Amino acid sequence: MKISILTATYNRANLLDKLYTSIIINNNNCEEFETEWLIMDDGSADNTKRIVEEYVKEGIIDVKYFHQENQGKMKAINKLVKEATGDLIIECDSDDYFTENAFNIILKSIRECRDIGNVYALVFLKYDQDGKNMGNDFFEDNYESTMFDLYFKEGITGEKALVFNANVRKQFEYEVEDGEKFVTEARMQHKMDLQYVVRCFNKPIMICEYQKEGYSKNINKLFLENPCGYYNYFKEIFDQDMHGVTAKKRLYVYKHYILFATLSNQKHVIRNVKGIINKIAVLLLYIPGKIATKLRIRDNK
Repeated sequence: MKISILTATYNRANLLDKLYTSIIINNNNCEEFETEWLIMDDGSADNTKRIVEEYVKEGIIDVKYFHQENQGKMKAINKLVKEATGDLIIECDSDDYFTENAFNIILKSIRECRDIGNVYALVFLKYDQDGKNMGNDFFEDNYESTMFDLYFKEGITGEKALVFNANVRKQFEYEVEDGEKFVTEARMQHKMDLQYVVRCFNKPIMICEYQKEGYSKNINKLFLENPCGYYNYFKEIFDQDMHGVTAKKRLYVYKHYILFATLSNQKHVIRNVKGIINKIAVLLLYIPGKIATKLRIRDNK
């Protein structure tokens, strides 16, 4: 069985060694997996290319280097998915790295699943560098759900590490609106949820070391620069089965739908909402939400 690890990187040459080392350790600890590491240099101005070329020369693991002019993480990953040749695909940011037994955990989990034909991803825990869970645990090991149900109905929080079934993952891509560079990964995952499921395991396979300039640390800037993608993400949530979605999460969806409709100057905002309850809620919240958004933009400026 083969694992394809996909990394989009931009001016992160100083971080790649830790990820590289973690892949080597796992590759040595789990001989049943063949590994390839595909790196997309998203227009870096540092020595990323030289560093990766050294990895290639060492020949310890199969490393493939690609380059594009800066187009953002999502387009970079879309291109790498097409190049991946593994049975499994893992997207690993440049400020992430694997736990020492990650590949063995993945292998054991696949065996427990037996058949992953209708499974688009195995979902594992993700820890920070202090060894703390970056969210909460699942209710049990090896249980079936969808990413939408996990976060909107079952109370799961925080980041998780997804190991994709390559046969399914290659059918989908990140949809990025014209002129934008980023959208939440959940937009694609929710579309996968409509046809497939995930299986969840309470074991950490990835460590995250957030950077000051990273996406998660600059979320407001990210929202302002990519409002159309986020608007479509929240609009598409209304295509999901909303029965069982908590009141808190419904309010979260309504507020953000209005926020991004305002930021992206959308028309027919009420008409685009599916479901009579959702329409009524957005209608009641639309004017105060739009005013609040404009006031926040003014204050931030």
